[in-house]
Amino acid sequence: MSCLGVLFALNKWQVDALRAVPRPERPSYIAEGIEEDFFDHHQEDLCQLDKSWDAMHRALTGGTLRFGGSRPLSGVIMGGEVLYGNRAGEEDYIAVLKPPDKVRKTVEAMEKLTDEALRRCYFAIPEADYGFPLSEEDFQYTCAYFRDSLPFWRWAAARGRYVLFTADQ
Repeated sequence: MSCLGVLFALNKWQVDALRAVPRPERPSYIAEGIEEDFFDHHQEDLCQLDKSWDAMHRALTGGTLRFGGSRPLSGVIMGGEVLYGNRAGEEDYIAVLKPPDKVRKTVEAMEKLTDEALRRCYFAIPEADYGFPLSEEDFQYTCAYFRDSLPFWRWAAARGRYVLFTADQ
């Protein structure tokens, strides 16, 4: 699979509909319902992260690729309500939902993070755990996607939206 990450800004009824789907069926529901609809009709409500999400999450959470986290910046990727991905048999897909209050706190923390601080965090990632060489090129790629996602986060926060992070594995 491609390991591409995407953020979606959802309203309450979209979240309620997603939560009503049985957990094993959520990846298909997201791919065939939410993704298709948003990519076809609501591109302003999504933000593509390509493969940057892995390094981004590690840099923002002390180097690990784990769900949750108490830091506000953990909410950028894998912090929040895990809808799919943290149980045995769920290694093929990740879906994590952030409520509007966490979205607002995440934006505030993202706006305070300087590129130099993000650089320090990125180069502190344990390379053996990351599985790829840490490099200036990879940092620039990660930083660019982080900065490019800020308007999306601001838009979602201003409208009281939930943010859903997804990645196929």
